[in-house]
Amino acid sequence: MTDRSPFETDMLTLTRYVMERGRQAKGTGELTQLLNSMLTAIKAISSAVRKAGLANLYGIAGSVNVTGDEVKKLDVLSNSLVINMLQSSYSTCVLVSEENKEAIITAKDKRGKYVVCFDPLDGSSNIDCLASIGTIFAIYRKTSEEEPSEKDALQPGRNIVAAGYALYGSATLVALSTGQGVDLFMLDPDSGPPYGARYVGSMVADVHRTLVYGGIFLYPANQKNPKGKLRLLYECNPVAFIIEQAGGLATTGTQPVLDVKPEAIHQRVPLILGSPDDVQEYLTCVQRNQAGK
Repeated sequence: MTDRSPFETDMLTLTRYVMERGRQAKGTGELTQLLNSMLTAIKAISSAVRKAGLANLYGIAGSVNVTGDEVKKLDVLSNSLVINMLQSSYSTCVLVSEENKEAIITAKDKRGKYVVCFDPLDGSSNIDCLASIGTIFAIYRKTSEEEPSEKDALQPGRNIVAAGYALYGSATLVALSTGQGVDLFMLDPDSGPPYGARYVGSMVADVHRTLVYGGIFLYPANQKNPKGKLRLLYECNPVAFIIEQAGGLATTGTQPVLDVKPEAIHQRVPLILGSPDDVQEYLTCVQRNQAGK
């Protein structure tokens, strides 16, 4: 999707990078606080993932989340870490998590102007077999003057202010975009570069491989999931934003993902993303099939 490797970025720490972008934007510093709080949560999750076996964090927590997935112990911990860090950043008003049926409204004394939609631990079904897992997030500005509510999160992906994902694999990597391209950061550069993953059922791992090496990621609608399987607000929109910022395309098969107007906070959509030529070839094949050619 780009001629240069995303790894050819300046050797900045992520904290410094966020602060410099904030200074360039001449903002209030609220987004900088928010991104640094998310980074702190990611560091804590990364530590928990590495110590999961020793800390007895493997296994099922004994419940099912709103989207029908079994909740793992690390899911619960990761969700709490992200929520607590974001609410204590004094920069959020509404949080939407895969793990919570309802949107979370930040208390008035800690409230800010941003809406965050996130999947605290994507691919958690892979936890017990030690495959790659990740965290995904998208940040929007609150656009209404009314009291914060679930409606504030129902914005198309084009409104994203910043989005990113963390990949907990052979090393912990963070991909981040504030609308000016995509930059990648390693939590521990000395622990080795990330490895290319085949399909493992963890969207972060598969999308990251597509971001780095090109190609295409496919999770279209099918008979079992006619509306798609992946969630729009905290899975599809963040990665679509990052892929477009890297020069690629992300589509539902009928329209760009970022143009979809959300109708529910846990809405599902089909997702096809990757290099422009590959995605366009997919769309051409679908159109020909529909035309009976």
